[in-house]
Amino acid sequence: MDNAIQMGDWYVNDWLYQYLPEVWMQILAGLFVLIMAYALLHWASSLAMRFLVGRFLQTIGKQEWLNAIKNRRVIDHLSASIPLFITGTGLGMIPVEQKTLDVISRVVLTVSLLFLFRAISAILLVFQDVVDGRKQEQGRSIKGYLQLLRLVFWCLAVIVLIAVLLNKSPLLMISGLGALSAVLLLVFKDTLLSLVASAQMSTNDMLRIGDWIEMPQSGADGGVVDIALHTVKVQNWDNTVTTIPTYKLFSESYKNWRQMFESGGRRIKRSLRIDAASVRFLSDDEIEKLSHISLLKDYLSEKKEQLAEVNQSKEAVNRRRLTNLGTFRAYANEYIKHKEGIHTGMTMMVRMMEPTAEGIPMEVYCFTSDTSWVGFEGIQGDVFDHLIAILPEMSLRLYQTPSGSDFSGAFNPQNRPKSLLE
Repeated sequence: MDNAIQMGDWYVNDWLYQYLPEVWMQILAGLFVLIMAYALLHWASSLAMRFLVGRFLQTIGKQEWLNAIKNRRVIDHLSASIPLFITGTGLGMIPVEQKTLDVISRVVLTVSLLFLFRAISAILLVFQDVVDGRKQEQGRSIKGYLQLLRLVFWCLAVIVLIAVLLNKSPLLMISGLGALSAVLLLVFKDTLLSLVASAQMSTNDMLRIGDWIEMPQSGADGGVVDIALHTVKVQNWDNTVTTIPTYKLFSESYKNWRQMFESGGRRIKRSLRIDAASVRFLSDDEIEKLSHISLLKDYLSEKKEQLAEVNQSKEAVNRRRLTNLGTFRAYANEYIKHKEGIHTGMTMMVRMMEPTAEGIPMEVYCFTSDTSWVGFEGIQGDVFDHLIAILPEMSLRLYQTPSGSDFSGAFNPQNRPKSLLE
């Protein structure tokens, strides 16, 4: 052995091995010194980086960054990479052949670079955690873009690691990928489709985290909880989770309820089916009794004046008369106009649909000012509870399919429905 063995900036003299005549003893001694040096550097660098980074981020008020860095173990990866690289410069103290030493050096450098690349990848995840944690950014997710960036980064990192390990130029390996372009396109087909879909959805603001979407062909009906590069997770109302490929949300149709919530009005569109046999003209006495209902007072007063003018020149058979169905429609219109919780700035009407074998549909069309599910159902229930209960006041009946009890009491005169005004 020479009087001094050069190993980067380190020099080891013969006296270090004067008490270790055997080569294997010298190898073990060299490994022990390097391991101890690595452990000391790892501890010192980890302690120093934690102190400096923590003090700096706390000073500028970025506690969320500090928490994310701890969770993603960025400092752990860096404190493993840098000391390993420094320790690798001392491999020359191990008395082995140069070829063996070169192989060991490349392995150590590869491992050191691996930890460094993991630290860089973790920093990207830190950025994602911080952005997703901010309230003003919860609607939009950058997870898909960061996943693509990490995918490209790790592809280049793997090429660099293989090039270092084989002692080849990375450019040669990258140029060889051209011949595999067709295979790469096939392998990354879903990734490319998802990338285009993510870009289009983000540009056109088609989907955000928290949106309620319905996609029956995929079995999705609930809120979007995660938007990634390849998949979008939807938590259904039964607390199950449906995973949808991102490109499907761009190529296939689905319903997004976000605009409904932002508009401030949620639509009620439901029909009452009136029994056609219960529709008839109102007598003068019935009109007089119904005039005491505040919501019908103005309507009936105006109608009586109009009918009196129109019917002066007509025969009795051709005279116009008020019907209980038309009066009910007018009452329902006035009721939803005065009902608390109905949005007065949006369309409100009660319309009669085409009669069918199941009765005459009387549709209520309006919007509630409360767009939440529970609030909406409460208002809708109140509206139809009242309208169903007011039907007998106007001698109207709901249509429903006859049951056994209907047939058993069909001939009992006491079962005949009566108006509360009788």
